[in-house]
Amino acid sequence: MPTLKVVNITPAALSGDRSQDAEPNLAVNPERPSEIVATAFTPDPMGGPLAPIYVSTDGGQTWGLRSIVPGAAAETGTGDISVGFASEGGALYAGILSGRHPAKTTRMQILRSPGISSTAPMEVLVTRDRPDQPWVVAGSVRLHDGTRDRVYVANNDLGRQPQTAAVDVSDNARTASAPAGFKPSVIERRAPSGQDGPPVRIALHPDGTVYAVFESWRDVGEAGGDILNITFDVVVTRDDEGGVGPNPFQDLKDAEDSEIGQRVAAERTERFNASMGQERLGGDLAIAVDPTDPAGVWVAWCDRGGAAPGVGCTLHVRHSTDHGQTWSADARTVTDAKNPALAVSTDSLLGLAYQQFKQGQWVTTLELTGDGWQTPAERHVLHQARADVPRAHFLPYLGDYIRLLSVGRDFYGVFSGNNTPDPADFPEGVTYQRHADFVSHQLFDLDNVTRVPPSIDPFFFHRAA
Repeated sequence: MPTLKVVNITPAALSGDRSQDAEPNLAVNPERPSEIVATAFTPDPMGGPLAPIYVSTDGGQTWGLRSIVPGAAAETGTGDISVGFASEGGALYAGILSGRHPAKTTRMQILRSPGISSTAPMEVLVTRDRPDQPWVVAGSVRLHDGTRDRVYVANNDLGRQPQTAAVDVSDNARTASAPAGFKPSVIERRAPSGQDGPPVRIALHPDGTVYAVFESWRDVGEAGGDILNITFDVVVTRDDEGGVGPNPFQDLKDAEDSEIGQRVAAERTERFNASMGQERLGGDLAIAVDPTDPAGVWVAWCDRGGAAPGVGCTLHVRHSTDHGQTWSADARTVTDAKNPALAVSTDSLLGLAYQQFKQGQWVTTLELTGDGWQTPAERHVLHQARADVPRAHFLPYLGDYIRLLSVGRDFYGVFSGNNTPDPADFPEGVTYQRHADFVSHQLFDLDNVTRVPPSIDPFFFHRAA
């Protein structure tokens, strides 16, 4: 029978933590799934120049903190950060926005570490101003001269406006000296209005087929303050040779206009930077490919779908069985939801994780389906807690994304949420490392006496087949 565990990954040594540890990310070593790295907006406890990562060597049961990431800021550690392990060899890669760069400009850095046991600062391979939301996917390929790490860092490169959807690709990231062969490729081929949406996501098949999905902004109108009324297309591109050729991500053309990139959905709308449950909206996107079938790919996004002003957004999931050329109607919709994350296991089970604003709570859910929701899915409510506790210190509140991964038949994921130790908030159960009393619903500092107010913590989950 499948089993599920949920773990608050804040270490016991940080029992006094009051930070808004939002926007989590996760990497699992495919060769040794007991080795897991997580990240969040976590400052260095000692206030040093290196931001921390969370490290587990026992499959996520226990976690420690290791400060090895350049560019720490006092409140958030780094800016955006995502991580990925190579398929072989154990090398760890990260894409970050440096927390020490001036606030009006983002600075993306691509980093590497030889493995989870290294305590040395991660090596900086690439530094470039203006990209946003780097997203790392790593794989390994066996060639005649050995095994190389092929690494993708998707990003929204605002230095290339208006076509900002981009992917930096290296065919030899493990051993090459900086910049380790990384080359940026613009994957938007149409003419967006000003820029593309912040998220660009990658799905890599073991045979080298690689997909990318982005939101092509078609129209941008101001709605007051920082809120924008956006009309966008959801676009998927593909490369059948791993994205390392002279003209990458050009193997999928739209069936209607013959442009590079197939539109999964067109003329969708969103209120970018609108608020729901203390969280900002806009830019939710995910993609996954079936590891047993490179033609089978899933995409999820969120939009307003014609909802009245003030209403949140709707999550949509669609499926292609022909390498992204044609797409199904919605296989699943969820109202007032954000942060979709997708993964497919080796037995072709699709996992969808998301966070839904429901009855004044943020509810984080994992659904698993083998037939695209034609029959009821296996459903797990991982967390449900008040959306008005704690008060937001900055945006994003929970984060602009969560992450779901598959290794073999198992699913691994991470999300951030209200850390009040209340059994009612965790229907599937939970394990805390930090000092917590589930009877009084109270957090305590290291002395187990001093009360600590609720904050936002990252949570790990593992669904084992």
